[in-house]
Amino acid sequence: MTRVRPGRPTDLDALARAQTALTEPAPELLAGVLTDEGPGTILVAVDGVPVGYLLAIPGPGVVYVAELAVRPDCQRQGHGSALLSILLERTRDHQTVRLTVAADNEAARRFYDRHGFEPAERLEDHFNSGDGLVLVRPT
Repeated sequence: MTRVRPGRPTDLDALARAQTALTEPAPELLAGVLTDEGPGTILVAVDGVPVGYLLAIPGPGVVYVAELAVRPDCQRQGHGSALLSILLERTRDHQTVRLTVAADNEAARRFYDRHGFEPAERLEDHFNSGDGLVLVRPT
């Protein structure tokens, strides 16, 4: 069963392994938030050991999910859903949640659709690999 807790600086190595699942990771952002040198919050999915994380950056009336990553060998076991559900519960009455996925990443788009996200904007050449799609989950 997945347990979700706040990220700690000692999680960096484990979360860096989860970050390899991302197409375009931001290791400096992950390290900065874990060491309180950058803005944001990290929630960690733990199944004996850290297996994934959600990195969220708050703004006025909105929370931006910068990264949601689960180790490839631990995907499709509910860890990503557990992380996202905690964030959505914490923000449900006050903030819109936004994120950007690769427009051609059908698996990610289905995952976020199941959690109530809707397409809001297409960003041409947002990623090195192509267009991005902004998804929004309104309050």
